[in-house]
Amino acid sequence: MEHAVVRGRPREFCVDQALVAALRVFWSKGYEGASMTDLTDAMGITRPSLYAAFGNKEELFRKALDLYQREKLSYISEALEAPTARGVAKHLLEGALANQTGKSEPHGCLGVISSVACGAEAESIRQDVLERGKIAHAALVERMERAIADGDFHGLADADGIANYLRALLQGMAVQAGAGASREELQRLVDTSLAVWPSR
Repeated sequence: MEHAVVRGRPREFCVDQALVAALRVFWSKGYEGASMTDLTDAMGITRPSLYAAFGNKEELFRKALDLYQREKLSYISEALEAPTARGVAKHLLEGALANQTGKSEPHGCLGVISSVACGAEAESIRQDVLERGKIAHAALVERMERAIADGDFHGLADADGIANYLRALLQGMAVQAGAGASREELQRLVDTSLAVWPSR
């Protein structure tokens, strides 16, 4: 007598598509602002399905943040490969502009939105976002140290200060984009920043 093969119920949704939908909710509303109902409605799944596929809200957010870094922030690693400090700055600012003002995505930056979350529930998320930011900052400092050694800056230059300046520009753009600044307004900020950058 043959035994029937029992298999678990197949998932009735595409995990990747559901994660993209969750990312858009978090990006629009931030970690604390996104309710479980917001998430399940956008993802087209039930709460039990969300928990089975992604774990809890915090784990879902971390997976969404991984996706965000992989797909939306790829311009950062590309920028670090530019041959000059000016090239790094140009690629970073223009990449951020495209990312923050795209027609198909919420405006602003998921990392900025999430790092300013302040509730007790969001503290570990905030720390994770800040830690990821420190890693990116260290890579930028290292790249600016090479640029200084290569003579990209005239006179004394501080790699950490330059990296902080760029980070402040990027965060400012994200906040302005989230507050409704137009692409044209942000483009002027990018153009002005590059106009005062050393020309090499």
